[in-house]
Amino acid sequence: MSEHKYILEPYKGMNTRYRCPAPNCGKDKSFSLYIDTETGEHIHPTVGRCNRESNCGHHYTPKQYFQDNNISFDTPQTKAYKPRPVAPQPKSVSFIPVEVFKASLKAHEANYFVQFLTNLFGVEIASQLVSRYFIATSKHWNGSTVFWQLDTKGKVRTGKIMLYNPITGKRVKEPFNHINWVHKALKKPQFELRQCLFGEHLLIDKTKPVAIVESEKTAVIASVYFPQFIWVAVGSLTNLNAEKCSILRGRTVTLFPDLNGFDKWSIKAKELSHLAIFTVSDLLERKASEAERKAGLDIADYLIRTKINTKAA
Repeated sequence: MSEHKYILEPYKGMNTRYRCPAPNCGKDKSFSLYIDTETGEHIHPTVGRCNRESNCGHHYTPKQYFQDNNISFDTPQTKAYKPRPVAPQPKSVSFIPVEVFKASLKAHEANYFVQFLTNLFGVEIASQLVSRYFIATSKHWNGSTVFWQLDTKGKVRTGKIMLYNPITGKRVKEPFNHINWVHKALKKPQFELRQCLFGEHLLIDKTKPVAIVESEKTAVIASVYFPQFIWVAVGSLTNLNAEKCSILRGRTVTLFPDLNGFDKWSIKAKELSHLAIFTVSDLLERKASEAERKAGLDIADYLIRTKINTKAA
């Protein structure tokens, strides 16, 4: 049982996501509703959080709702003290079988993202990127890519399956957002997931500073233009956290947030300052047009506009 009375409804398929009530959003299947953990019921159709952090960010909490409607709000501080049950021992972290990982490291000619990299950089550099980041191919969707999460011990935590347009390099979002996870595709319900940074295996090199971006695609592309950094990705705007960044202890790190993510990552950089020396790049904030801000571009969108003339990544 959760120690919190009100929580965001856990994801159990798209039927547990709703239309955002924010007037400037209204996006379907993007809104997570708060539930009462004692009854399992939704508090109200407006009480929840939009998952589109950059483009909306609407968040109406139970406390705000109760205050706005003069309803008593129970908090742990106002309840009578009850001894907490002994917490169960944490489960062991699960890993993807090595044979599954190895089987995916082929058929790159059918991989749409690899095709995009080849068109952008040429065969030699594209091959280097495939080897460096263990870019893999999945049969989940025709032409789909697997971005494996390998930790510094070489263990495979999981893999994100994504589909890209081979010409534009953009993610395929229609008729639905093509994102899945290997541990889910393998139907492992007891899988104890503990994610790590994408590209974490590269951190065995202690000589270079680290650059963090949101998306795996961005990390791969940026590593060609700025090889003086080790480029890693957290997967999304909200995935920059202490657990993932604990591996960076004592290192020098530059954050490159997508447009509209600068303020949130600046706050995070201060929260994580006990782990490493964090700097937040404002390059995109200074150069972006209003249209680019609305599009939520990232550093890779700017870099690929510049043709490079190099024989090695």
